Amino acid sequence: MDFTPTEAQLDLARLTGEICAKLVTADRLRELDTAGRFDEQLWKALAETGVLAAALPEELGGSAFGALEQTAILRELGRCVAAVPYLWSVVLGAGALAKFGDQAQQALAGRAGTGAVVLTAALAEPLRDTTGAPGIIAQGPAWTLTGVATTVPYADRAERILVPATISGRTAVFLVDPAHSSVTRTAQQVVDLSPEFLVEFTDTPAELVGTVESGADILTWLREQAWLGLSAMQLGTLERAVELTAEHTRTREQFGKPLGAFQAVAQRLADAYIDIGGLRLTVTQAAWRVSEDLPTAEAVHTAKFWAAEAGHKVAHTAVHIHGGLGIDRDHTLHNYFTAAKHHEFALGGTTAHLLALGTELAS
Repeated sequence: MDFTPTEAQLDLARLTGEICAKLVTADRLRELDTAGRFDEQLWKALAETGVLAAALPEELGGSAFGALEQTAILRELGRCVAAVPYLWSVVLGAGALAKFGDQAQQALAGRAGTGAVVLTAALAEPLRDTTGAPGIIAQGPAWTLTGVATTVPYADRAERILVPATISGRTAVFLVDPAHSSVTRTAQQVVDLSPEFLVEFTDTPAELVGTVESGADILTWLREQAWLGLSAMQLGTLERAVELTAEHTRTREQFGKPLGAFQAVAQRLADAYIDIGGLRLTVTQAAWRVSEDLPTAEAVHTAKFWAAEAGHKVAHTAVHIHGGLGIDRDHTLHNYFTAAKHHEFALGGTTAHLLALGTELAS
C-alpha cells in the first residue's frame, strides 16, 4: 500500500484542525466538561465549511471522499476531543443511508451532511429483554421493534436511530424515530460524559433499511466503520496527549532538572511513541483497505485492538508523568484521559477484538 496521504486528506485535516484550534480552547473544554457534552458552535462550523458533507455522494451535496479522508477528519476531531457526533451522524448514519437506503432515506442522509439533523446508531451489544429473548425483535409486515439498546450516542438529539433487530433468526437494520411515544430514552453516565442513552422500544414503528436479506451485510458495514472511526479518533487523542506530556516534561523541573532528563520518564514516553506508531499504521492500513474495497475484517479488528491497548497504556503514561496535575479535573489532560478510556472500551476492548481477530484468522 501507498502511505502517502492524498491531497484531500491533507486539506480536510488542515481545515478541521484549524476550525478546532479556533473554537476548542482549554477554557471551552472545561465549559463542556459536563454530562451530555455537545459543542453546538463546532458542529455548525464543520457544517458551514463543508467538512460534514465531504464523504457523501455528489448527488447528495457531498464530495464523494472515502475512508482515508474520513479518518483524517476523525483524527483531528480526536486531537481536540471534539464533542460532536461526526462519527455517528455522518460516517455511520448518513453513510449507511446513502449506501443502502431508498430515495427518501438518502435525502435524510443529505440533510445530515448539512448538519440540519443528527443521526445515530445502536451498535452496542443489546441487553436481554424481560422475556429472555436476545436483542431487539422486529415484527412485520408493518415493522415494529421491541427490546432495549444500550449506550446509544446522541439519542437525545437524533432525528432517527439506526437499529439492528432480529427477524426469525435473521438480522435486519431499521430506522426509528426516537421521539415516538413508544420509545423511552434514559441518560447513561459514561467516562467522558458524552451523551449516551439506554433506549427502550415497545412495539415501536420502524422503517426497513435496504432489505431483510441485506441486513447482515449492512450491520457488518456499520460495525466495521464504527470500529475504524473510533480507532481514528483514538489516534488523534493519544497523539495530542503525548504532545501535552512531552511539553510538560520540558518545562517541569524536579531536583533542578527537566522531567524529560530522567531515564524512566524518557523510556515511558518512548514506549508511548511506539504504541502510537502501531496504532497509526493499523488505522492507515484499515482505512486504505476500506477505500480499495478489499476485505477489511482483520485489518479493522487489528486497528481497534491497538486503539484499546495503546489507549490504556498511553493514557496512563500521560497521567503518571503529569503527577498530581494528571488527576486534576480542571487540567486539559483530564479530557484526553477520559476520551482515551471511552475509545478504548466503546464497542469492544482488547479481549473482544482479539477473539474476533482469532476467529477471522481461524476461518
